Amino acid sequence: MLTTLSFVFALALMVMVHELGHFLVARWHGIKVLEFSFGFGPKIVGYQGKETFYTWRLIPLGGYVKLYGIDAETNDKGAEVIAPRGDSRSFMNKNVWQRIAVIAAGSLMNFVLAIVLFVLVFACIGVPGAGDGNIIGSLVQDKPAEKSGLQKGDRIIAVDNILTPDWNSLTKIIHGKPNQTILLTVQRGQEQKAFTFATVQDAQTGNGIIGVQPEIVFEQVPIVKAISLGFTNTYIFTREILISLMQMITGKIPAEVGGPVAIAQVIGEAAHQGLANFLLLTGLLNVNLGLINLLPIPALDGSRLIFLLIEGFRRKPIQPEKENLIHLAGFLLLIALMLVITYQDIVRIFSKSG
Repeated sequence: MLTTLSFVFALALMVMVHELGHFLVARWHGIKVLEFSFGFGPKIVGYQGKETFYTWRLIPLGGYVKLYGIDAETNDKGAEVIAPRGDSRSFMNKNVWQRIAVIAAGSLMNFVLAIVLFVLVFACIGVPGAGDGNIIGSLVQDKPAEKSGLQKGDRIIAVDNILTPDWNSLTKIIHGKPNQTILLTVQRGQEQKAFTFATVQDAQTGNGIIGVQPEIVFEQVPIVKAISLGFTNTYIFTREILISLMQMITGKIPAEVGGPVAIAQVIGEAAHQGLANFLLLTGLLNVNLGLINLLPIPALDGSRLIFLLIEGFRRKPIQPEKENLIHLAGFLLLIALMLVITYQDIVRIFSKSG
């Protein structure tokens, strides 16, 4: 139940904030908003405002803001009608930079929400960091440490008989031994135990890893420091995601993509670990959503921005029919990809449980 509720809350928050960005900037520039929707497909509930129809739809995997004039509308006779060129409330009748601002506002709001969530955690709960006792806080599934019999709560004393007084010294030794057999000495309760097993090499960094994560402690900081860390962490996560995307594109690391099922699992695990972990993960997911939407993929905001930038440079819009056809094709491909990834997530879960 907690996994479901946390997933729905995190997804709804990300989508609503993203669409709110489009909505507010569109209204700011005098563009009429026809519909503000969470989800796709058949309508579950709806409310007709002064000029905007607010809806909650069946498939909660996104949302949209329908702007007047961005696409052809259907009149009472079923014919497609494009907003008149003289209509000041139409999206297409705004200058190209106003339209760019409207499209980019969704991703910008996701970055803003990420910063707010990070600052909230750092200021009210604290900055997470490894504890001083080298105590294992969690083990990564299917990694050497879990398979060897190490347990959460074990305190790692030494690696290959070299004392490890803190987590940095521990990781430094392990990182330097990719694909090598190591001896780990741990304190479990009143007795010491020794575990011998091989590390694996991290595909991204080349470091040796065993799949252990430290016990996390939170250190409260002043609000000014929390704000600074909120911006810094958003920048760091953005940079790391972009680097990972480039490495996946170039084949340096395997393209591991998780769908809604995998994301729900991760959010559920974070929620079970506490409010701070849940909020930090939600912030990270907002950075992901903001970046993904800026990619030049048809049907995403990034694709519309490319078309608008082209229009800005050539001072002439691309034919709406051609642009809409590209967006439609991209949308269908994204839906197909989402179905494939979701299927793979489900198969992965059942194969592990079996």
